[in-house]
Amino acid sequence: MAASMPLISVRGSDGLHLTYGPPKYNEYEKFEKDTSRICRVMAFSQDGKYFAWSNGSQVNVISLPSCSPVLQIAKPKTTCLQFSPTGNFIITWEPYSAIKENPRDNSNLHIWEVKSGTCLHSFIQKKQYLWYPQWSTDEKICARNVNNEVHFFENNVFTTITKKIFLQKVSEFSLAPGPPPYHIACYVPGSKGQPSFVRLYRYPPCEGNSSVIANKSFFKADKVEFSWNKKGTGLLLLTSTDVDKTGASYYGEQLLHYLGTSGDTSIVKLAKDGPIYSMSWSPRCNEFCVVYGFMPAKATIFNLKCEPVFDFGTGPRNAVYYNTHGNMLILAGFGNLRGNVEVWDMTIKKLITRTQASDSTFLSWCPDGEHILTATTSPRLRVANGYRVWHYTSSLLFEKKWGSDQELWEVCWQPCPPDTFPETEIKYTPVAGIQPPEAQVPKQAYRPPALRGKPSTFKLHDEDEPPSNIKQSNQTIVPLSKSAQKNKKKKEAKKAKKEQEQVEERDENQLGNETSPVYTEVDQTETTGDPEKDKKIRNIKKKLDQISKLKTKEQEGKTLELNQLEKIKKESELLKELEKLQL
Repeated sequence: MAASMPLISVRGSDGLHLTYGPPKYNEYEKFEKDTSRICRVMAFSQDGKYFAWSNGSQVNVISLPSCSPVLQIAKPKTTCLQFSPTGNFIITWEPYSAIKENPRDNSNLHIWEVKSGTCLHSFIQKKQYLWYPQWSTDEKICARNVNNEVHFFENNVFTTITKKIFLQKVSEFSLAPGPPPYHIACYVPGSKGQPSFVRLYRYPPCEGNSSVIANKSFFKADKVEFSWNKKGTGLLLLTSTDVDKTGASYYGEQLLHYLGTSGDTSIVKLAKDGPIYSMSWSPRCNEFCVVYGFMPAKATIFNLKCEPVFDFGTGPRNAVYYNTHGNMLILAGFGNLRGNVEVWDMTIKKLITRTQASDSTFLSWCPDGEHILTATTSPRLRVANGYRVWHYTSSLLFEKKWGSDQELWEVCWQPCPPDTFPETEIKYTPVAGIQPPEAQVPKQAYRPPALRGKPSTFKLHDEDEPPSNIKQSNQTIVPLSKSAQKNKKKKEAKKAKKEQEQVEERDENQLGNETSPVYTEVDQTETTGDPEKDKKIRNIKKKLDQISKLKTKEQEGKTLELNQLEKIKKESELLKELEKLQL
């Protein structure tokens, strides 16, 4: 029996509801719509069996697909929700506030057991940034960052800290997914001239140098973004500074590093200068894609050795999304770009289709790996809110628009367990939709009638580079350092200048031939028998040749300097002197 399509949860100013996925799209009748206008947050469990939301009066948890109530939590101020990896626990967070009457009872982070409804433990978590505790995939260990330490709890007993990682001023950590042995990456920002660093540990013991697998240090890093692959064997670190001191980029300076649980570390060398917009691991865990560089941005696939494997060329894009099976990939350009969406077949590295989802602020693959959800949400855009469902062949299947007085805040797919949907054969023919794909009409700049139909030499920016399969063509991209790139540009400019001078000199010689006699090498071969006299003759002819070129420039309307004008006046004297020497 085929698996049923996942539901779509929708949260906005008119409340919260669930709808069917393709091909129905109507509201899910088993779910009673919550009409509260202050639904702050919603969340699915990772397997899609539970759904929770906060409506301003309480937190509700239901089971799917029956929508039967499982748990109600009297925490009306809850603004953050998250399920543990297997869905056994739900964590709630509300803004911290001190209680004068009972200062000890001001915990704002609570861990609840879903089935029993009991609160296992409560913590004080003042900052919303990275508020949630992190579990291993099997929920055997849980970790929190507390006062420069990472605390570990085992078997969900939160009254006893079993292990600690102490690093001075540790600000962030990330617990890898996947089976044991567990791995933890910790980030310590640099200070007083010392570099920042990320240290990778194995759990247990997390004590001493024996548990440190890898260490990566860097000077240019005000913050770090962690990205693990699905197996938890590879970690990408996106380091960035708030300000680029060179002034080259609005985004600050960014670098991408790789750490492996085998102890390998490497920097990902990118072939174009500029910001790193997006990066994503393939679900197959054998490669990752990076979108980077000044517009038009470049997109490149790298293997686990950080070697470029396939280059998508350049284009207007700033985001990358793999589907569930890793056999398709989307390159998109949102925000200040026009919403271009490219869908690629990753098996043969071929473009399937190209369309446009204008004004989109959100994109997500459906768990079936074939459908795509795009949305325009508030507060990013407060007008023309709504969402669309597409087929990967660019066919628009469904569209829901919000009124001018309403806002759409969030929309997302119901997750599904792995292997729920089998990988299907990729098709290139668009399926039937509610309307054909938007026609991409190329816009051309105005050209005067006299230049129409003629090739243009004007370029507003560099033309987009075509894709290239680096692996098949046995080519390797060796990115140049900044100093090498500067030297290369200087050499190219010097070479171009030299070529231009040679062209100008040749043109001047040709013009000189038309206006005045040129003293050629044939004339110079005629000798008088006196070496000193021959030398004087050659010098005079050289000066006369220069005068001829200057006169040509004067005829063309170019302004000459005083010394050049004086040189022209001496032409008659030089001709008389030449006559005497040749007699």
